[in-house]
Amino acid sequence: MTSSLLTPRRRSRVGATGGAAATGSTAPTRILDWRDPLVAPLLDGLDATGDTGPVRRIETLRLAHRRITEAVRPVYSVQDERPVSEVLRRGRGSCSQRLAVLEAVARATGTATRVRGLLVDGTFWYPRFPRLRRIVPDRVLLAWPEFRLDEAPSTSWLAVSELFGSLGELSDGGAAGFTNSGSETLFEALSRTAVDWDGATTLCPTGGAGCDLSAYVVADLGRFDSRDELFARHGQTLCPVARVLAEPVMGRHRAA
Repeated sequence: MTSSLLTPRRRSRVGATGGAAATGSTAPTRILDWRDPLVAPLLDGLDATGDTGPVRRIETLRLAHRRITEAVRPVYSVQDERPVSEVLRRGRGSCSQRLAVLEAVARATGTATRVRGLLVDGTFWYPRFPRLRRIVPDRVLLAWPEFRLDEAPSTSWLAVSELFGSLGELSDGGAAGFTNSGSETLFEALSRTAVDWDGATTLCPTGGAGCDLSAYVVADLGRFDSRDELFARHGQTLCPVARVLAEPVMGRHRAA
């Protein structure tokens, strides 16, 4: 049983849509504050002025993903709007916050980003909190990044799900799907297995957990030029009071 008691009120989410033609941007935002000096170490050696073709952009993002995995410890922070610079200062962050760091690096190196807003059923997180199911939010708002690989905005967007290969390639690699349990988080799982929110893959692993997670998607809210815009329109997963109460504990609790 999930709970709706801790989620924002007066927010219309189901059936809502964002800007389907969101063009994204490389500009810094309040969350994606990539001009902050704390972001600079992640940019070291990432050439933002040389080859900016799709292959080079993907290589840069993959390297950034590895660096973030090493630099930012996974925790259960509930402050989705925390600026990237603050996440790096703390050295720990949730999946959402670590994805924001990846977006910030992308923008800093000249790759435009946008996000897709997904409402995910809270039962998806049951394996993480087997004894706390009654207080798991009934719906979790997920900002799923997309990266523009060239200057043709309508055809060149790459979802973070396919950063390390197409969904078909990743699902056919022999790796088990994402279980949402243990020490691995969604952020790490991206590099080894398919994370399919649309039911597009046909070669999911036959044993263990699957990579088709579409059954957990309650609503697709559309695409937004930034996660700032998504959260401004739809709020964060938890209401302000719940975030204030939960963050001191969850923000330090290692994802496991």
